Amino acid sequence: MASDTLSCAHLLLHLLRDTYGVDTVFGIPGVHTVALYRGLESGGVRHVTPRHEQGAGFMADGYARASGKPGVCFIITGPGMTNIATAMGQALGDSVPMLVISSVNRRDTLGRGQGRLHELPNQQQLLAGVSRFSHTLLDPNALPETLARAFAVFRSERPGPVHIEIPIDLFDAPATPPPRWEPPILYRAAPDPRGLARAAQWMHEATHPLVLLGGGCVDACEAARALVERLDAPTVTTINAKGLLGRAHPLDLGANAALPAVRELARHADVILAVGTELGETDYDVVFDDGFTLTGRLIRIDLDAQQLVRNQGVSLGLVGDARRSLELLLEHFPAPLSRGGAERTRQALAALDLAHDPAFSSFVPLYAVLQEAIPEAILVGDSTAPVYAGNHLLSQPEPRRYFNASTGYGTLGYGLPAALGARLARPDLPVVALVGDGGVMFTLSELATAVEERLPVVVMLWHNQGYEEIRRYMDAHGVERTGVDIRAPDFLALARGFDCMAAHVGSPDALAQALASRPMDGPFLIEVDAAAWQRSLSP
Repeated sequence: MASDTLSCAHLLLHLLRDTYGVDTVFGIPGVHTVALYRGLESGGVRHVTPRHEQGAGFMADGYARASGKPGVCFIITGPGMTNIATAMGQALGDSVPMLVISSVNRRDTLGRGQGRLHELPNQQQLLAGVSRFSHTLLDPNALPETLARAFAVFRSERPGPVHIEIPIDLFDAPATPPPRWEPPILYRAAPDPRGLARAAQWMHEATHPLVLLGGGCVDACEAARALVERLDAPTVTTINAKGLLGRAHPLDLGANAALPAVRELARHADVILAVGTELGETDYDVVFDDGFTLTGRLIRIDLDAQQLVRNQGVSLGLVGDARRSLELLLEHFPAPLSRGGAERTRQALAALDLAHDPAFSSFVPLYAVLQEAIPEAILVGDSTAPVYAGNHLLSQPEPRRYFNASTGYGTLGYGLPAALGARLARPDLPVVALVGDGGVMFTLSELATAVEERLPVVVMLWHNQGYEEIRRYMDAHGVERTGVDIRAPDFLALARGFDCMAAHVGSPDALAQALASRPMDGPFLIEVDAAAWQRSLSP
């Protein structure tokens, strides 16, 4: 190999580390990817080994949501890719930046069906459905351009997973490094000034405005808070936007768009400003009755032009970055307006009375204990009862402090590995995984990763003896319970088998005591007995 060239595998490492600042990679080494590991950790990139490729994808997802930087995975051909596809689907549904680098069989064997190790008929086509784009590298000198395309998606478009597969015969092939290692400077789109002026005019004229802020706004805290205050407008902050306005902001309706009082407010809004939100059912219609209705003028701002016309009829659509759009829109409101927004918000929340709603009230003391014991924690959830309640009840001080798999794709098994990724991304903050006894079994093996990496994540396991949400759904629809009353293992014994500390609690006081004694050098599993918890709250 000439002195002015690198192997394709080494070029990949240098580009990730030196051009794009990647410091952590998730993956399970295999015979098809060993070339990627030559000099990886000695080159300053931390490698984290999950126990399943789905865990790798969920860790990368949690890492990205907590940090704002893309999560990166190295995945083997074939089964590694089918294993990670579910995690990529969740990341695609929630617009989470994730780079999946995989191997694929030799170029001369692709598509020939020869029964080679890990062979799929068309791996790239399979992964295209769960990624912003999937690319097969056929020329090692095209690697810099291909990675630049991936990071352009992460930095300038609506983000999501990108898959790049490299044939195993290219890893050691010579490649010419780029003349400079600096990344291109990219800016996101700004909205059309004429459209902004019209949007501002409509908002000035509104008497009952409403603002809807989604996960696309997580990096626009200051502008979002300033604008809703100038507009004096009640504001829905979706699950992925939780914390955007700060804790208990007087204009924040939370993620309660599916509940009656907020729906009533939405129906009577004469102008609605929706920024960085899909207006999808897992944020606005979790009761699944298509009851979230907007009759006023709808203004939408989104990076994705197609998203402007999905789910609700739009009156004015603007393509643009959320933060820049909000900053420019703010210039049209030099002085605050007065439309009774805080009072309208207060009345709506009072009508909801979430703390006394039977669907949520059992979890009020759980979140009270968590906020008292670890108020700065990032809370990462699976699809489980405490998370469904927390989506409505919880208020966070900042964005990127609460996310879960109950939105979008809605996978099970997300909470534990995503919490580990969040802790790796933000070692300065405590992290709590909120999981259930059903969903945690999908990825319980990742406790071994937490122990190995010495990650002090609290794993709060809500044990309600099976798939409670589906049990209720079956009961409500007159379906005989089948497959939902599943046998649970001894979670404390399993945790200790992984060399993970564990405790069993059945009341808020016991939970507070357990949290006070949590270790700081490794994970801690707290099993919450749901039945005992309910009994402890009875008068």
